[in-house]
Amino acid sequence: MKKPPAILLHWILPALACVLMLSGCAGIQSHARPAPVPDIAAGFPAGYLPPDLLPNSLALLNPPPAEDSPAFALDRKIAAEALTLRGTPRWKLAVEDANLKFPRAAGAFACAVQVRISEKETPRLYTLLRRTMTDAGFSAYSAQNHYKRPRPFIVNREPSCTPDEENFLSQYGSYPSGHTSIGWAWALILAEIAPGRTNEILGRGRAFGESRIICGVHWRSDVNAGFLVGAGVVARLHADPVFQADLEAAKAELAAARAKGIPPLRDCAAERAALSFKLFPDGK
Repeated sequence: MKKPPAILLHWILPALACVLMLSGCAGIQSHARPAPVPDIAAGFPAGYLPPDLLPNSLALLNPPPAEDSPAFALDRKIAAEALTLRGTPRWKLAVEDANLKFPRAAGAFACAVQVRISEKETPRLYTLLRRTMTDAGFSAYSAQNHYKRPRPFIVNREPSCTPDEENFLSQYGSYPSGHTSIGWAWALILAEIAPGRTNEILGRGRAFGESRIICGVHWRSDVNAGFLVGAGVVARLHADPVFQADLEAAKAELAAARAKGIPPLRDCAAERAALSFKLFPDGK
């Protein structure tokens, strides 16, 4: 097994070989609080699936648009339109969405779900999100590393929403968007856990991906491909009995948290206002 790209060290995972060694750790029992899951790096737990069972983005996706294609012309047009959102509340939300570090990342969908998601109040759901981030993040990398597509801030010479990360990100491919695959996987899982909030959750998942365009770190076609990868990961996870058990536990946990009236920590009115700034105001 090849060593994973260094980008995993930056925001998701270190050595892929460690996942293989820990792949037998998935036997988590259904307790009030989750059983410990071995970390494969400080703060990053093993996912549910070993690498050889994850969807392979290189096999799943078509190549990214060629530079002389109408599809890439559309990518560039949308990237230019996204620049008009700089300094708006939507830009600030995109900066927030760029942060995949827990515990902060756990709040990304709290307003959509209308429940605080945290290690204290919803420990099973919190762990579920952390583990599926590992699965969805890893699934994006085979295509990213193969195509090595330049990111928008390199092509456009416009600063991204995370300038401190640009030197690092410039070394790694843009297609597909790993953030988007993670966010869409979370959205699909949360929509199943809280079906009464499906529209709000899926809408937030779409916006989470669009934040990567607004940030200037991914093209629209990167994000669209990330949605497909995330959906593939969730489909595969449903065949895993440990994931299924944790999903059911998270449903009961979220219902209990809602009954207690535990509100999100985020300013949900501000988030709604930010989401009113549309990346595609003409609906296209």
